[in-house]
Amino acid sequence: MTVHFPFQNTYAALPANFFARVAPTPVDSPRLIKLNRPLAIHLGLDPDRLASPEGTEILAGKRIPDGADPIAMAYAGHQFGHFVPQLGDGRAILLGEVIDADGVRRDIQLKGSGPTPFSRRGDGRAALGPVLREYIVSEAMAALGIPTTRSLAAVVTGENVMRETPLPGAVLTRVASSHIRVGTFQYFAARNDTEGVRRLAEHVIGRHYPQAASADRPYHALLEAVIARQADLVARWLLVGFIHGVMNTDNTSISGETIDYGPCAFMDHYDPAMVFSSIDEQGRYAYANQPRIALWNLTRLAECLLPLFSDQQEKAIEEAQIVLGDFAEKFTAAYQAGLRQKLGLFTARDGDEALAQDLLDAMAKNQADFTLTFRRLSDAALGPARDTEVRSLFADPAAFDDWALRWRHRTGDEPQDPAVRQAAMRSVNPAFIPRNHRVETVIDAAVNRDDFALFEELLTVLSKPFEDQSALSGYADPPQPHQRVLQTFCGT
Repeated sequence: MTVHFPFQNTYAALPANFFARVAPTPVDSPRLIKLNRPLAIHLGLDPDRLASPEGTEILAGKRIPDGADPIAMAYAGHQFGHFVPQLGDGRAILLGEVIDADGVRRDIQLKGSGPTPFSRRGDGRAALGPVLREYIVSEAMAALGIPTTRSLAAVVTGENVMRETPLPGAVLTRVASSHIRVGTFQYFAARNDTEGVRRLAEHVIGRHYPQAASADRPYHALLEAVIARQADLVARWLLVGFIHGVMNTDNTSISGETIDYGPCAFMDHYDPAMVFSSIDEQGRYAYANQPRIALWNLTRLAECLLPLFSDQQEKAIEEAQIVLGDFAEKFTAAYQAGLRQKLGLFTARDGDEALAQDLLDAMAKNQADFTLTFRRLSDAALGPARDTEVRSLFADPAAFDDWALRWRHRTGDEPQDPAVRQAAMRSVNPAFIPRNHRVETVIDAAVNRDDFALFEELLTVLSKPFEDQSALSGYADPPQPHQRVLQTFCGT
């Protein structure tokens, strides 16, 4: 059964210093544990053929499909504020690009498929746990409507990888609008390769921002477009309680997708200073810091583009600062609009921002669960009789009562029927997120017992995050004290 990928390879057609040509390292006995059949169909691929032995060998990197041009991409990056001039794909290999059903070009990449010239003494492999975490969280983000890389398949390799202990090896097939990062631009800028920056910028404009090509100043328009997408993306993260955990410039996608799910997490009780990542000892990438860090990363992108803005550095810096100045307004507009939706407000009024912030402050003070507070508030839109379930989330229920009086006064200014308001709120306030303790339970069953039943069940729940799913309602519950996961790990 021949597996056909209608590959194109536009990135591999760029100059040779953009990447290294390298084939995946074969593994002995790969086994398919999950194929995302709807995504395969959307990509124009045959899921039955992908699930065949030949398809599994391709997804494991054991067999290279016809038309592929495997490469590891070069990039640099600021990691926790410290610049590393060469990083690159140390354990990921881009097979090629396909055009999906929407006419969008999508990368197909194997993550964990063996060493590359960028591996920096690493083995280029991935352990099963991080592969499952990325599969779960990326697909949950997609179901929540947040721009993200996707997971096409996960296979176990039949070989162990050595970390602190031997662990089952695995490969994730990742799909992205592209894998170009802020760090990709930094790679060329660090080498004073202005022509490389220009070639990369032109490729990005053609692939992601074609409207910029016809602008009076295309490179300014490119920066403006990336800023707009990142502002919207980070606002969406905050609105669902997501913490990326490692917002380095090499993990900041130029396309505006969430990429590189390492020590990421969704918060349980609301705390703007929440950090889960075991390597973020200073809280640089804490929940509430994410907008500030996004702007910091975008400023690094602007620095790379300065030679394309003007031959006069002072003029280029001034122009870049003007463009960067738009980030705060764009982020605030997206975030405040999202908060109004979460509160069931159909219009913008003076005082809405304070109303939303006061609820968040009360949630933080009273250890209220972020996701459940907004979900139950959706039902409380029907009237005070539904307040009990919301107020029970607060250490001091009176803190909700005081706020709810103001909220009902505000919603009373709008003509929408309570049932309409409830439906609108339930469409943006999920019941289900990939809670850390559930993800860890899934990983434990898979790694230690080769049991993927909980993995499948969790994926089923998360595929419909805005539906009640009464038979699986326990997945909405926050962790008990003994179940809390306080740290997440990069997994590399």
